[in-house]
Amino acid sequence: MAENTNEIERQFSIQKIYTKDLSFETPNTPSIFTEKWEPHVDFNLGTHVTPLENALFEISLTVTITVKCGETTAYLVEVNQAGIFALAGFNDQEMGPMMGSFCPNILFPYAREAISDLVTKGGFPQLLLAPVNFDALYAQHLQQLQDQQVPASETIN
Repeated sequence: MAENTNEIERQFSIQKIYTKDLSFETPNTPSIFTEKWEPHVDFNLGTHVTPLENALFEISLTVTITVKCGETTAYLVEVNQAGIFALAGFNDQEMGPMMGSFCPNILFPYAREAISDLVTKGGFPQLLLAPVNFDALYAQHLQQLQDQQVPASETIN
């Protein structure tokens, strides 16, 4: 039996991967280099999706790292790694995980490499970020959205 020809075939491709923005700040140099190196690392992630034309989407992943020794900031590094992805033929339930998990997972190694290079060139010990489970982060995001919704039965007085 022939398949339905009205169904659009799923298509995914990476059109471009690029560094959109990066920043490296060392507000307490050179004195930070004379202190005992006992860093505390604060790690933050964010994603942003911008629809373009013809089933193209810019998906950007922002990774921000703040490293302190005690109360003194050693450095702050932020990398906004982006990509243009072609996504066609996916239904709404599939598009969310593609843009919220699959594409950021592709971008993260590029951001991780840029951060490691910046930190090392800044004179600090190499910073190797562990892999990130974007599937779990996306599921957590969906749960938070669901928790924020008030059931209709609770809004009736």
